[in-house]
Amino acid sequence: MSDTLAAPLPGGLAAACTRWLEAGKPLALVTIVASEGSAPRPLGTTIVIGEGGLVRGSLSGGCVESDLIEQGLEVLATGVPERRTYGYTDAAAWEVGLMCGGSIDVLVQPLAAPDPAAGLDALLDGAPGALLWSLDEPSRRLALPVPLADEAGEWEGPLAALLGGADGPGATDEADATGGPGATGGPVHSVDPALVRRLAAQLAARTCAGETGIIALPVDCGLPADGIPALPAPDAPELFLLVRRPAPRLIVNGTTDLAAALLAQGRTLGYDTTVVDPRSTFLTRERFPAADRIVVARPDRYLREEDEAGRLDHRTVIACLGHDPKIDDPLVETALSLPVAYVGAMGSRRTHHERIRRLLERGVTTTQLQALHSPIGLDLGGSTPAEFALSVMAEVVAERTGRAAARPLRTTTGPLHGSIPA
Repeated sequence: MSDTLAAPLPGGLAAACTRWLEAGKPLALVTIVASEGSAPRPLGTTIVIGEGGLVRGSLSGGCVESDLIEQGLEVLATGVPERRTYGYTDAAAWEVGLMCGGSIDVLVQPLAAPDPAAGLDALLDGAPGALLWSLDEPSRRLALPVPLADEAGEWEGPLAALLGGADGPGATDEADATGGPGATGGPVHSVDPALVRRLAAQLAARTCAGETGIIALPVDCGLPADGIPALPAPDAPELFLLVRRPAPRLIVNGTTDLAAALLAQGRTLGYDTTVVDPRSTFLTRERFPAADRIVVARPDRYLREEDEAGRLDHRTVIACLGHDPKIDDPLVETALSLPVAYVGAMGSRRTHHERIRRLLERGVTTTQLQALHSPIGLDLGGSTPAEFALSVMAEVVAERTGRAAARPLRTTTGPLHGSIPA
């Protein structure tokens, strides 16, 4: 195996790190676990640090990476995880800090051997999955399904173990039934079942919503009936939930170069891309290389089938570029009835007004029509297919982040990096 991870290896960064660990070379993982203000990267962003100057990824665009490398190498030497805070200070010119004005909390943890429970695919490659771990003892991790099953009761046992109950990682053979001192000299806490049930319910809601962040344990569960001290206690672990949901979907109707360009732009932004149209002649892999799937079908029927199968959600983007009312109108009508993020339709202002008239005649309500982005895209002044695609996806991003009235940053105030919904 190569001594560096500079060249991409099959299977992504997680697979490359596994090979590195199998060769007996430890790594340090640095993860953003909390942020405030204009932080440059989202929660859960992770970089990899290894001996000999190995660094993969970025947490701040260069502001604190040099210090993080030193911290990573120190953690590799000691084997003890550390948590650090970086933020802007008046002496920022002389100290390590975020010049953007925000702050981040990072967890630096050692990884010395391949660990199936480490969840590296989710942590490093963005693969669908979720990890819950103790920030005090990062080696204690629990992999969760995404989203967590509605029957969250099946996770109560593993959650109790993660919290350090009598049957969990913190237990010892010497501990007696009353929770007395064990071999470590400290008490073994019982985990209140009410706490575990509420934590399971909270995890179910947060994994379903794709919410990464620190879990605030409930503190009002009281004592169990037998009087054994119950968590949370002063030594209760602080938990961090990392959620990587499947990529959001971009569904495009149309067979033109504009559709191909929009799919390419969507793929660049991390969308799972689909082109769907009943006109099969032009739906070829050569014309649509950026499409994850090519579907020959009426798009309105396809949307209904995907919705019934549970494959659409509040992040889904639907773009109607067909330029044929027989296809466009049923598609837009169906799309506006679904709880998706964005519905856009291409056409001139005259085409838009005629489409609105026809949709009203079809029974689409004025409230539903307010969610239609037509003419599609932001007014960037471009004309090429690539510029068209940029204007559409720029509007999608602005809509997602609550900045529909997008303006140049030099004319605005407040944080540069908005809070992006999951």
